[in-house]
Amino acid sequence: MSRAVFGVRVERREDLPLLKGQGSYTDDLKLAGMLHTAVLRSPHARARIRSIDVSAARALPGVAAVFTHAELGVSGKEIPLLQPNPALVPRTQLLLAKDEVRYAGEPVALVVADDRYTAEDAMDLIRVEYEPLPVVSDVLAAIEDGTPLVYPEIANNLASCFTLGFGDIEAAFATSDVVLKQRFKAHRGGGHAMECRAVLAEYDRRANRITMWSATQAPHLVARLASQMLGMGEWQIRVIAPPDVGGGFGPKAIFYPEEGLIPFAARVLGRPVKWTEDRREHFLATNQERDQYHDAEIALSRDGRILGFRDTVTFDTGAYVPWGIIEPWITATTIPGPYKLPAFQVNMRVVYTNKVPVTPVRGAGRPQAVFAMERMMDLAARELRLDPAEIRRRNLIQPEEMPYKMGLVYRDGAAVTYDSGDYPACLRKAQQMVGYEAFREEQSRMRQEGRYIGVGIGLYVEGTGLGPYEGAIIKIDSSGKVLLTTGATPQGQGHATTMAQIAAHELGVDVDDVTVITGDTGAIPFGIGTFASRIAVNAGNSVLMAAREVREKALAIAASLLEADKDDLEMANGVVFVRGVPNKSISLGNLAVTAAGARPGYTLPPGVQPGLQATHYFSPSQAAYSSGAHVVTVEVDVRTGDVKILDYAVAHDCGRVINPMIVDGQVQGGVAHGIGNCFYEELVYDDNGQLLTSSFMDYLLPTAKEVPTAKIAHVEVVCPLNPLGVKGVGEGGTIPCAAAFGGAVEDALAPFGVTVTEVPLSPEKVRKLLRQAGR
Repeated sequence: MSRAVFGVRVERREDLPLLKGQGSYTDDLKLAGMLHTAVLRSPHARARIRSIDVSAARALPGVAAVFTHAELGVSGKEIPLLQPNPALVPRTQLLLAKDEVRYAGEPVALVVADDRYTAEDAMDLIRVEYEPLPVVSDVLAAIEDGTPLVYPEIANNLASCFTLGFGDIEAAFATSDVVLKQRFKAHRGGGHAMECRAVLAEYDRRANRITMWSATQAPHLVARLASQMLGMGEWQIRVIAPPDVGGGFGPKAIFYPEEGLIPFAARVLGRPVKWTEDRREHFLATNQERDQYHDAEIALSRDGRILGFRDTVTFDTGAYVPWGIIEPWITATTIPGPYKLPAFQVNMRVVYTNKVPVTPVRGAGRPQAVFAMERMMDLAARELRLDPAEIRRRNLIQPEEMPYKMGLVYRDGAAVTYDSGDYPACLRKAQQMVGYEAFREEQSRMRQEGRYIGVGIGLYVEGTGLGPYEGAIIKIDSSGKVLLTTGATPQGQGHATTMAQIAAHELGVDVDDVTVITGDTGAIPFGIGTFASRIAVNAGNSVLMAAREVREKALAIAASLLEADKDDLEMANGVVFVRGVPNKSISLGNLAVTAAGARPGYTLPPGVQPGLQATHYFSPSQAAYSSGAHVVTVEVDVRTGDVKILDYAVAHDCGRVINPMIVDGQVQGGVAHGIGNCFYEELVYDDNGQLLTSSFMDYLLPTAKEVPTAKIAHVEVVCPLNPLGVKGVGEGGTIPCAAAFGGAVEDALAPFGVTVTEVPLSPEKVRKLLRQAGR
C-alpha cells in the first residue's frame, strides 16, 4: 500500500458542516404529522407501584396517547441481556416499570402529544401511588448481612462473584520482603455527551416496517433488540444513526427503554414519534460508570521486584446489568497492566444497588484498574525509597518478550496475550517530554521556597479492536467515484475521513472521491457498533480487504481490455494503465460500466463476478493491545487545595497511525475526559438513592481553560494481528489520567505524607488530605 495518504494528516471532512452550523442531529429531523413525547420517571430509588391514574393526562387536548406497562402487550417483557455469563444472576429492565421501580429516573409512563410542551403538561397530570421501600445506596453496605435487598431472591445483593488469577499468590506474599495494602475508591460519573439521547420512529403501515433514527453508537444492536421487543423481524426495522451524533463516550452503545417505546408508539398511532432526552433526564436515566472500591495488596522484594498482586474489587452495577459483567471483567484483566507479575489474584464482587445501571463510559472499567495498580506502584516506590519511574522500569515487560501471555482470559473468551508493544520506550519518551530529571531538580529548589510541585506517572495496556467483526462494502460506479458503506457509527471520531483514506490508498483515487456511508442498517446488513476502541481494527481492515478485492477485479478486467499482463498494470488517479505506457489506460468509471455488463460483446474474465464492488467482514483473532505512558506535572496550592497543571505528556502506541491529526485529537479529547474525572466530575447519591449532583451547577466539566494542550508522541509498534497493523486509540487518553494525577498530587505533597486514594481531587478534598496529615 502506498503511504501517500496513509499516515498523513488529512483534514477531517466532517468538520466543515459543523463549523458552518450545518450539522444534522436526530433532534433536527422533522417528519410530517410528527408527535412528541415525555417520559414520566420514578422520583423514588425504590418503591412499589400501587396504582397509576392517567385519565386526566389522556383527557388533555393535544394528547395522542399515554402508555403504561399495562398497554405494552408483547413488548412488556424484559430487555434481553446482551452478554450472558454463568457467573451472573442477571436482572434487566422493562420498557416501563410494572410493579416496582428500582432507581430514581426509571421510566414509568410515556406521554405522546402534538408537541413537547403538551406532553410535559400531561405528564404532570399523571397520578402514581408509590409505596417507598428500603433503598440500597451504599455498595459496601449492600453486601453486609441484614442490608435490604434490591431483589429479595438475590442474597447480599450479589449479581456476581468471580476470581481470576495465576501463579501461587499465597507463596508470593509469604516469601516477600515488603507487603503493602491500601483501599482505593473510584467515583461514579457519566459520559455527558454534548447531544443527549434521542429517538425518532416512523411506521409504514403498508410495508409493515419501521424506520428509526437514533443518536446511538450501535444501530444494528438497536435494530436487533427493537425487533425482539416489538415482535417483528429484524428486516422490518431500519435504524439510522444520523451523520452527526454529538458524542457517545460509551453510554449510547446500549439499548434503552426509549428505543423500544418510541417505535412502539409510532406503530400504535400510525404517526412519526420523537423523543429527545433533556439534560436532567440524562443525569437521571442515562447509564453511568466508574463506581468501584479496590482493596489492593502488593508483595515485593527488597529491590522493588513485584512478587504478587492481590485485589478485592467491589463493583456497584446499579439496578440492572444490561451488559452483564463485561465491565468488571475488563477491570479484573486490566489490573496487571504492563508489568511482569509472577502471581496475581482478583476477587470481584458485582453488587446491585438502587442507582442508575452501569455500562461502559470511556475507558470501560480500565481507569479504575489502572488507578489501583499505579497508585500501589507509587506507594511501593515511596516505601522502598525508589523513584516512581525506576520501580516501574524494573518491572516492565520487555519488547522482546512479545507476544506475552498474561495467564488470564479476556472478556471475549480469548487468552490475554499482549501482541506487541514497547512499554519502556513509551515511559522514556513521556519522561523526556516533560523534562523529568530537570523537574526533580526544580522540585527541590521550589520546596525551599514553600511551593509544592509534583510529577506523576500512569502506564496502561488496553485490549482494543475486539470482534466479533465489522464490515465494509465498496463500490465504484460509472463516475469512477467510490462509495464506501460501513457498519461503523461515528460520534466525532472522524470515521468518514480515516476510512476514506484507507480506501483511497488501495484504489489509487483521491480521498475526496470516496463517499462514506455509516450507521445505517438499511445500507449494510450486519454491524456491531462504535465502542471499545474497535473501529480502526475491525472496520479499517474490512475496508482494506474490500478495497483490495475491488482492486483485483479492476485489474483483471483492465488486463483483458488492454491486452496486458495484470502484473504490468498500475492504478493511480482513478485510472488503470500499463506501467511505462501511461497512454495505454482505462478509467475506473469505464471499468465499472464494463463490470456491470454494459459493454456490448464483452465477457468478464473467468472467476470475476459482475459489478466493481466487494463486501468484506473482518474478524480479529483476539484483542490488539495498545499501550502508553502519561507523565504529568502539577503545582498544589496548600492553602486553597487548588491543583494547577504545569505539563502533560502522552507517549502511546496504537500501531500504525492512519491519520496523526485524528489520533492526536482522540488522545487530547481523552485527556480532557480524564481531567474531568480526576478533578471535577462526581455523581453523588444520598442514602435514599437520590442524585445530589444532577446539573452542571453541581457536576462540573472541565473547559478549555482547565485542559492543557498535551504533548503527544506516537510510538508505533506494528500490530501483527491485522493487515493494517493498527490498534485502538479512542480511550487511551482517559485510562491512566487519574492515576497520573493522583501520583503527581501525592508527590507534590510528599513533605506532608499525604496518600491519594480516590478522585476527584477537588480543592476541598485536597485540603482534607492535608488536614488529615496534620497541615
